[in-house]
Order: sequence, then C-alpha cells, then structure tokens
Amino acid sequence: MIAISNTYGYIRVSTRDQNEDRQLIAMRELSVPEKNIFLDKQSGKDFKRPQYKKLVKKLKPDDLLYIKSIDRLGRNYGEILEQWRILTKEKGIDIVVLDMPLLDTRRGKDLMGTFLSDIVLQVLSFVAENERTNIRQRQAEGIAAAKARGVRFGRPPRPLPENYHSAYQRWKAGAITGTAAAKECGMPLSTFRYRAEIYEKAKLL
Repeated sequence: MIAISNTYGYIRVSTRDQNEDRQLIAMRELSVPEKNIFLDKQSGKDFKRPQYKKLVKKLKPDDLLYIKSIDRLGRNYGEILEQWRILTKEKGIDIVVLDMPLLDTRRGKDLMGTFLSDIVLQVLSFVAENERTNIRQRQAEGIAAAKARGVRFGRPPRPLPENYHSAYQRWKAGAITGTAAAKECGMPLSTFRYRAEIYEKAKLL
C-alpha cells in the first residue's frame, strides 16, 4: 500500500504586534487544507509550542510543509537548524519557505542543491537571531538612557494616607509599634517601613 503524502502549513505570530491574516492567505492560495494549517500565537524564542508539536507528530515521510518565512519557524539560530534537521532528515519531509525560494527542499536533491540549501538556511537563521539580539540590546540601551534622564519605570507609588504623618511620628517616638502604625495606615508592615525610609529621605532633602 502506497502512503499518501499530505501538505501542511505552519503559522506563528506574536500575540503582541502581529496578525496571522497574511500568512493564512498565503497558505490558502497554495490550497493547503484548513485542517492541515497549524497556528501558534507566541514568541519564536523556542519550540515549546503546542500546535508546532502537534504538527510534528502528524508529519510523515514525503509530506510537504509550507512556512511563510524562516523566522516563523523560530528565531534561535541553533534551534532552527536542529528543527530543520529533524524535519528533513528524521521525518523525511520537504519544506518550502515562501519568502525564500532557495529554501525549497524539493529542488536540488543532489549534493550541491543540499549544500546550497544548508548554507542559505544557516545564514538566514543567524540573521534572524542576530536581529533579535540587536533588538534586546537597543531596548536595554534605551531604558538605561531614559533612567539616566530621570525617567522612572513601573507603577507610581500610591499616595500616602492622610494619617501617615501622625502614625509615623508616634512610631518614631516609640509611642506605638510599627505593626500598629501600619494597621492605622491600612498597609502591610513591610510597606509601612519601606515608605518610612522614603519619607525620611524626603525630609532630609
């Protein structure tokens, strides 16, 4: 009995800033069955993705997998290369990267074709990961520059309750305990002590 090969599509989008429509349209234009389109909405930093795992389990030798671009598969250089090896060597499937015609394992099954495909894959994988690293570096530099200008990050502290000064003064004088003072102000003891440190510094300025 001859096994029937199937066509699949894999789509990954970031839930923060991307929409899957462009990738879905591309898969439908290639007549990929809807039931064979697998979609993950999460980061490409690793392969711990439920739909991707489900897809890999379904794949059989000679099946065909379409992805829109190499960074949809992932953004970690080593992981992309490892997954490509698993899919093409262990699973025995063909992969077509739509935005990069050279990455089509149906072509050039000879040694030279495989060599060229591997070279292109390694370069693109490196570029994808390098861009991710650069983005993180730019973000870190931007945050550092903003902090140097005095920009504060995170939620602003809640205003002190009206009775805080009175409770603080009696606590400092030893008239009441920190626990009692915190209770009067409606805050945990740790928060009361933390705000007391800030309050003392503000008084010294």
